[in-house]
Amino acid sequence: MYSFMGGGLFCAIVGNILLVVSTATDYWMQYRISGKYAHQGLWRYCVSNKCYMQTDSIAYWNATRAFMILSAMSCFTGIITGSMSFAHFYSFERFNRSFAAGVMFFVSTFFVLLGMAIYTGVTVNFLGKRFGDWRFSWSYILGWVAMLMTFFAGIFYICAYRMCDCRRGNRPR
Repeated sequence: MYSFMGGGLFCAIVGNILLVVSTATDYWMQYRISGKYAHQGLWRYCVSNKCYMQTDSIAYWNATRAFMILSAMSCFTGIITGSMSFAHFYSFERFNRSFAAGVMFFVSTFFVLLGMAIYTGVTVNFLGKRFGDWRFSWSYILGWVAMLMTFFAGIFYICAYRMCDCRRGNRPR
């Protein structure tokens, strides 16, 4: 049980770091415009090593930002809950913290999946056609890796819950 929780906590911490780095950096997409190298993220874009804030309130950027922030917050909540599941408090007898942590990691996975899907769909269908020579970059890839890490953290914590539940037996609740 503790090995599953330890593995889940490791995946969650790495996933949360990757979520924060992916959301904060500006290498989601790289492209060439007028022969100059440019890249953009969720918060700013850079052309010829000069960076500018994205002041346009475009819905897909706002949605992607919101889902990535919600994902990082729910992952952090899962980390706190998952860390508390190592301790045995008798006042929390009816509240299974490993199950709650697993649910929070699955919620985080869902939010990052929504954010990445929105960004991918809009980029491929609209921005990709506008810029001829473009590609997704490392911040974008970190977002997908973070989704996998939070998913596996949820799997580990649900497995820990099932092992703990089996040890207690099938007594009525």
